[in-house]
Amino acid sequence: MNRTILIATEKPFAGKAIKRVQKIVRNANGFDLKLLERYNGNELKDSIKEVEALVVRSDKVPGEVIKSAKKLRIVVRAGAGYDNIDIESASRNKVVVMNTPGQNSNGVAELAFGLMLGLIRRKYLGGPGSELKGKSIGLHGFGHIGKCMAQIAKGFNMKVYAYDPYVSGNVMKGFEVKECKSAEELYKKVNFVSLNIPVNEETERSINYKLLSKMKKRAVLVNTARKDLIDEKGLMRVMKEREEFMYASDIAPKWKVELEEKFPMRTLFTSKKMGAQTVEANMNSVVAAVNQIINFFEKGDTTFQVNN
Repeated sequence: MNRTILIATEKPFAGKAIKRVQKIVRNANGFDLKLLERYNGNELKDSIKEVEALVVRSDKVPGEVIKSAKKLRIVVRAGAGYDNIDIESASRNKVVVMNTPGQNSNGVAELAFGLMLGLIRRKYLGGPGSELKGKSIGLHGFGHIGKCMAQIAKGFNMKVYAYDPYVSGNVMKGFEVKECKSAEELYKKVNFVSLNIPVNEETERSINYKLLSKMKKRAVLVNTARKDLIDEKGLMRVMKEREEFMYASDIAPKWKVELEEKFPMRTLFTSKKMGAQTVEANMNSVVAAVNQIINFFEKGDTTFQVNN
């Protein structure tokens, strides 16, 4: 019997991307492809019962769903962040969890610059704005997205700094990026900060008043990572105390309505998470996810496994 790969997406992949993976699955031996698009939570639990592999985007995969899927062997998050998947439950049920790092990076990086430009050009409403040229940008996290951003920033003639305790200074030097030894040092030095870090016990609500208040005048914070990185009370305090501070995010904060009402020209939020919403990123991430599943079953390849 063939193994079934289920692609479950509340926000479907681009049509071209789905056609590409359908062809990949047809050319592989022993696999079938099933789609579940624009679903509600109960539909996922029902649809996953008879499948061996699952591909999701930002869709929640809670423990109860994993537990109900008796045949499930692998879940792949088509993207980098995987906090939407119950990792502990997957490990208890002997389900491998993978991500696809780097596949969405350019799309996210370009969006970050789009958000910056939108804010400093006064949302293109006719008022005088400012330019990126000659300004400094701090990359909080220097993984795949950070590296893409460093390359783009050079095209704007920006000075680029980065802080990442898990990346060698020599790697940063190779991208002509100046290393900072702490988050505090980074935030003090730059006009713009881009968040490119995951949410975990160390980073949750770590972007707080103490850190943000160190930023220069007319500073801009851009978040294309996760909203739980932000201490929203601290952010609100900074916004109130500093009339020139600006915040843009690809993830609507809990206090979105209040922030937009009080600071309409100093905040900018996408309508939904848009970093990976390009045809290219769609294609790259879902193709990588399906290929990783096929390699897992055919070769035992667990290169991108994120759980134990």
